[in-house]
Amino acid sequence: MQTAPSPQRDRLETPPHSPLTEYYERDRQDYVVDLFNRTAQHYDTIESLFLKGGLWYRRFGMKRAGMKPGMKVLDMATGTGAVARGAVRIVGPAGRVFGCDPSPGMLAQARKVFKGPLTHGVGDSLPFKSRFFDFVTMGIALRHVSSLARTFEEYLRVLKPGGRVWILEGHVPKSRLGHSLTRFVWAKLIPGMTLVSTGSREAKLLMDYYWDTVEKCVPPETIVAAMRGAGFANVKFEVVIPGAFCEYTGTRPA
Repeated sequence: MQTAPSPQRDRLETPPHSPLTEYYERDRQDYVVDLFNRTAQHYDTIESLFLKGGLWYRRFGMKRAGMKPGMKVLDMATGTGAVARGAVRIVGPAGRVFGCDPSPGMLAQARKVFKGPLTHGVGDSLPFKSRFFDFVTMGIALRHVSSLARTFEEYLRVLKPGGRVWILEGHVPKSRLGHSLTRFVWAKLIPGMTLVSTGSREAKLLMDYYWDTVEKCVPPETIVAAMRGAGFANVKFEVVIPGAFCEYTGTRPA
């Protein structure tokens, strides 16, 4: 007799997107970490293609979401540390910013420019004690976690009561025209520009993978439901730049 999967198990295994078997066969997490390890040296060059606009908006978005001087901040998927450095400017000398990333290659790049604590870790199993942070941020990386539900439960766990989470993600318009224009930019134009500027096919592959994960990502309604299911209150979703960025915010109940 076959046993039906429990609702708890289904909830804990909420993937952020359907499998992309053209990139990997089995372990998606291993593939993602290896891809970022191989392209870490090119990541800042890729950011410069956008004139650092994404980094500027992340600092603006974090302040708008409630990051303030004196806060203790966790920057998940910190990458090369650019966003963490922006958070340092917001929290000031009375605050502290921690960076965390599953890619050793990215952490090695971050250590060149970021003086705060850096930790190897993944979103669904954080190496931090409970109720430790005032603010958790994640920029353009939610699609790479193993489970949305477990990740949000971990974010809630490490936040103090009243603490905030702010997540920036890629956005694909629902209209046919908007989708087509976004696909042209992110699936064709930007990977081509990446190849020309870096000379690296691995870096182009990273941007190819970026678009495919954004396009295949679960809808915002699923992400919002996962945040609420984990226990976050005041959960909000907002498109900030159509075809580029959307953001999710929530609060740990006091």
